Amino acid sequence: MPRERSITDELLYESQLHAARFGGPRPVVPAKHLAIVSCMDSRIDVFDLFGLAIGDAHVIRNAGGIVTDDVLRSLVLSQRVLRTREVVLVYHTDCGLQQIREDEFRAHLLAETGEEPPYAFGAFTDVDDAVRHALARVRGHAFLPHRDHVRGFVYVVETGILREVS
Repeated sequence: MPRERSITDELLYESQLHAARFGGPRPVVPAKHLAIVSCMDSRIDVFDLFGLAIGDAHVIRNAGGIVTDDVLRSLVLSQRVLRTREVVLVYHTDCGLQQIREDEFRAHLLAETGEEPPYAFGAFTDVDDAVRHALARVRGHAFLPHRDHVRGFVYVVETGILREVS
C-alpha cells in the first residue's frame, strides 16, 4: 500500500520548484539593517505587511513574539555581527497566548506528564502591555548597541491594520 502524501512531501516538492527559480546567493547582511520580532501566528505575513523582499530583514518568530532570552541572543548577533540597527516588534490581536493562563497551563502539563516545563510560556491578557514590556526588555538590554530605534506594534488580524504602541 502506498504511503499517504504528507504536507512535508508537498513542501519538499515546492522547494524543488524554488530551487529552479532561485536567483542566486544574497548578501548575509539584511539590506534594510532591520530585525523584526513577531509572533509565529500563521495569519501574519511579515514580508507582505512591511513590503519587504527576501534579504531585507531578519525575522525572528516565536509564540507571541515574546522577547525571550533566545530572542535577545538573536538580536545581539543580528546587530553585532550582521549589522542591523533597528528593531520592530509585532504583536497581534486574538493571540493564542491571550487564551491561556500561565499557571493553569503549567499545572495541566505537570498533571499530564509529571514534569513542569523549564520555561515560561509568556501568557498575557493585554496586548499593549505585552508590547510595552517587550520594548522595555529590548531597550534595556546592554549587549544591544542600537537601542534607540526600537518600536512596537499590534497587528489587528481582523482588519490588517498595524498600530503603534507608545
